[in-house]
Amino acid sequence: MKITVVGTGYVGLVTGTCFAETGNKVTCVDIDSNKVAKLSNGEITIYEPGLEKIFLRNTKEGRLKFTTNLEEGIKDAEIVFLALPTPPGADGSADLKYILGVSNDLGKILKEYIVIVDKSTVPVGTAAKVHAAIAANFKGEFDVVSNPEFLREGVAVDDFMKPDRVVIGTKSERARKVMGELYAPFVRQGNPVIYMDEKSAELTKYAANSFLATKISFMNEVAQLCEKVGADVDMVRRGIGSDDRIGRRFLFPGIGYGGSCFPKDVQALIMSSEEVGYNFQILKAVEDVNELQKLHLIPKINKYFNNDLKGKHFALWGLAFKPNTDDIREAPALYIIDALIKAGATITAYDPEAIPNVQAVLGHKVNYAADQYSTLAGADALIIATEWSEFRTPDFEIIESKLKNKVIFDGRNLFDVNQIRGLGYHYESVGRL
Repeated sequence: MKITVVGTGYVGLVTGTCFAETGNKVTCVDIDSNKVAKLSNGEITIYEPGLEKIFLRNTKEGRLKFTTNLEEGIKDAEIVFLALPTPPGADGSADLKYILGVSNDLGKILKEYIVIVDKSTVPVGTAAKVHAAIAANFKGEFDVVSNPEFLREGVAVDDFMKPDRVVIGTKSERARKVMGELYAPFVRQGNPVIYMDEKSAELTKYAANSFLATKISFMNEVAQLCEKVGADVDMVRRGIGSDDRIGRRFLFPGIGYGGSCFPKDVQALIMSSEEVGYNFQILKAVEDVNELQKLHLIPKINKYFNNDLKGKHFALWGLAFKPNTDDIREAPALYIIDALIKAGATITAYDPEAIPNVQAVLGHKVNYAADQYSTLAGADALIIATEWSEFRTPDFEIIESKLKNKVIFDGRNLFDVNQIRGLGYHYESVGRL
């Protein structure tokens, strides 16, 4: 099939590349000429494990192309995916200006039937708005489908190529047939393609992410209580996670969620609910808990240093909001850095992928190291903010030789409490005494 993907951000580039990998001819469109030039020259613009290999293969074989020209990009296309940003506005609601702007442009250049697909995470009712924007200029036949993505950063290629489910929102049998044919290679093992109306599909994405965010905040609240009563959150997690009705995933406590999806989608669902007169109380609490949790380590650090961090120097492992990505949007590490700097401390940080993105935001406010152990020289303590695999089994003898004090504040519960304290470290984590 001939496919056009408008937008080459995280979702757009993964979507276009994975569709090309199954033999489709894909053209990706973006207004950023610099980005398009890089992609056309074989330079991938995001970090995502496994993506570069198939990106290079499909660009080399001519199945994946890039352009800044929308009219050229949709020529002969059967399906156009809109994978455009929906950033939160000042009130937290999703801003649809990019999607509706492109929809308006599409209406001016469409010539025959085509399926337009909302791939971006969008509020309920967006498909109707996209349809209206196109119909204002194009009087021919077309369908607008909602096909939300469920990609996890760090494993997005696997998620796309072997999806748990595919959700397709359309009331059109013609569009349903086109979308079913497109996704057939991805669900050969029997994972479901779930058809529904457009509004239900739009809400499904927000509800899924908001529920996962709720599990995280709930466990962080449990961790807080564990610290008050002397319980061990790891034991509690194992105890409740063995219940099939609850499940084991997303029950790991830490210093809050971040990234491009959960914070934005929780906010947007709250605002969408308020627009129709519904007070989504649980999600407001989820959001409040998460904001507090990002700074959960700061009182522990203050207590250890007698509420005087001025002149203290900290080593920080992890800047990305999660491992296997360079995404720092709403990353807890940034909140920790800000609090420490305001208290008069300095920081040397290391992350396997996210340093360039943090440098672009914070510049020289933070020192950056070439590896995890280089951060430690002269530091008063080590702080762990992201659970990269390489941090899980470090050389504690090297850590001891470089730190001024054998002190670790672990926001991701990477180490066994008894083992590390047996090595003589002052060790504090989340929900474990």
